[in-house]
Amino acid sequence: MAATQTAYGVVSLGERLAEADDDRGRVPLRQDLDIGAFGVNAIYQRKAGEELVRWHHEAGPGGDMHEELYVVVHGSATFTVDGDEIDAPQGTAIFVRDPGVIREAKATADETIVLAAGGPRDHAYRLTPAASAIGFWDAYGAKDYAAALETTKRALETYPGNAYLLYNVACMESLLGNDEAALTALADSVGQWEKYKEQARNDDDFASLRDDPRFLELVS
Repeated sequence: MAATQTAYGVVSLGERLAEADDDRGRVPLRQDLDIGAFGVNAIYQRKAGEELVRWHHEAGPGGDMHEELYVVVHGSATFTVDGDEIDAPQGTAIFVRDPGVIREAKATADETIVLAAGGPRDHAYRLTPAASAIGFWDAYGAKDYAAALETTKRALETYPGNAYLLYNVACMESLLGNDEAALTALADSVGQWEKYKEQARNDDDFASLRDDPRFLELVS
């Protein structure tokens, strides 16, 4: 059910889960309700034992140093935060204060739904670099690499020189056969965030460049 567009908004998470095609996914509450004050989504997993919250932190170039709050609104989960396992039945709230801490979760019951809200402590909320590339993953999944490239270029207008966005520019340019542009963007990206070197070495988006000495030098 779409959000009710009045002075307030309403979304039924249960209805959205029932309508979803995938076993795991998210309800984009921030977009659907046009929330500008903070970031918030609902994440669902239909099957117990499967990934619910992916392994991640909020301190990399794709994030904005967000603190995050997770609330289990249906079902149950096991969270792993900074190496600690936390049993999280329905009604549990887990606050991850440190943006650099690794967190992830698996559902321990079918039809589990977690509400995830976040934002930075020291400045007003804004879209993260990753979220600002609106439509990137849809275009990438459809193999429309030119459209995916345009989303990253638009996002770079807000976050010029961002390593995450430049990495994705490099990927799309590589897939489009634009080797020089791909190598230039990749050089700028790994120059800021060295961990992207290992990622690039194993990334099939760079298959066409894997034997190029310039690529090998960048990722070594």
